Amino acid sequence: MLALDGCTARVVDADRVATVRERMPPADDLTDTADVFGLLSDPNRLRLLVALLEGELCVCDLAAVTGQSESAVSHALRLLRAHRIVAARRSGRMAFYRLEDPHVRMLLDLALAHTEHTEALHPEREGST
Repeated sequence: MLALDGCTARVVDADRVATVRERMPPADDLTDTADVFGLLSDPNRLRLLVALLEGELCVCDLAAVTGQSESAVSHALRLLRAHRIVAARRSGRMAFYRLEDPHVRMLLDLALAHTEHTEALHPEREGST
């Protein structure tokens, strides 16, 4: 049986490698991109962001929708605001949160569409086959 994750012959296409390296984003950009995916990788933060796909919501509403405490929601929103993923609008003593970045909305839409039409296998999760 041939492993799919290795090379059977050690031959490097130098021109192709050079082209790919030239197009590779700078290390700082890759780190920033990984940070965005890290923020999206937490299921509780992801629930908040999916809830915000429907429009503005206050902390109380977000807590009710996601089943999280208001404190946990506030903490997550502070982190998401710091990374400019969500923004707040004040109305008196209330703050209403919304998705700030249309790119994040696209990422969420694409990720949700992907999971809807694929059956994910998770060998890293206990009990997966």
